[in-house]
Amino acid sequence: MAHPLEQLRDDALREIADARDEQSLEAARIRYLGRNGGISAWGEQMKTLGQGEKPVVGKLLNEVRNAVTAALAVIFRGAKETEALAKIDISLPGTPAERGSLHPLTQMLERGIQTFRRMGFALADGPDIEDEWHCFDALNTPADHPARNEQDTFYLPDGRLLRTHTSTVQIRAMQAALPPIRVIAPGAAYRRDEVDATHSAQFHQIEGLYVDQNVSVADLKGTLEFFMRELFGPDTAVRFRPHYFPFTEPSFEIDVKSKALKGGEQWIEVCGSGMVHPNVFEEVNKARGDKAYDSEKWTGFAFGLGMDRLAMILFDIPDLRLFAQNDLRFLKQFA
Repeated sequence: MAHPLEQLRDDALREIADARDEQSLEAARIRYLGRNGGISAWGEQMKTLGQGEKPVVGKLLNEVRNAVTAALAVIFRGAKETEALAKIDISLPGTPAERGSLHPLTQMLERGIQTFRRMGFALADGPDIEDEWHCFDALNTPADHPARNEQDTFYLPDGRLLRTHTSTVQIRAMQAALPPIRVIAPGAAYRRDEVDATHSAQFHQIEGLYVDQNVSVADLKGTLEFFMRELFGPDTAVRFRPHYFPFTEPSFEIDVKSKALKGGEQWIEVCGSGMVHPNVFEEVNKARGDKAYDSEKWTGFAFGLGMDRLAMILFDIPDLRLFAQNDLRFLKQFA
């Protein structure tokens, strides 16, 4: 024979299930769980039960109370959801989901990385906050060089600085690995430039280094000509002009000319490059404590590409500051 509490539970669950509105649900709650409700009354009766009955009835009372409370919660929640849905006009058009895309500078970096990876270059990485040795001394840049002026470089109070180029990663790569070595170092660099249409305090580079036996200017020329034609089109003309960089000798500035670009037949400067200076190898050897990069045995070339500038040329962007303004009208063009 069923216990009266079980009958009370069944009656409560039936009444809750048959409720058609919030008022009838609230009435059922009061009737069974209110201060004077049926289930609450059984709680008062517990004190009159014998010691043998109390554990059994107490356990059953908790089960009944939990079952009724859970049933009310489910119905109340469903009623609130139904009420909320009733206020929604399903005939109205939905809110369109915006489709995101990579930032144009990220697209440019990935395009450059993929091209160099196809030529066998590995990726190398290093810290944005550097010391003077990696940023200048190891790269044959003397203490009186203008780049080491506090007006040109971001120095920290402890003497460290924000790297002015990702050439620092090339030095770290040679410290960590024996030749031959072929790496690219994509990343941000920092200089105290006045911010205008063509200059920024932060910009992005891909710098490359290839060290092996018998590496020559011909290898440098072939590598960068291939890259420029992959980037700007197969008919792109590439010109090497003699230049000066302290960490390469001989050094070259590289210009391109392509009908695919807005300038048409106009030469545009895009890159700096050159053969690794023997002094750079010597500094690396001192740091390593060996002669792993003996300049009599190994030669190499290095190059540096400003990816912001290449993006401006390739996408015909007139102002560098557009890359950092997060204007969706501008960025959606590259989606």
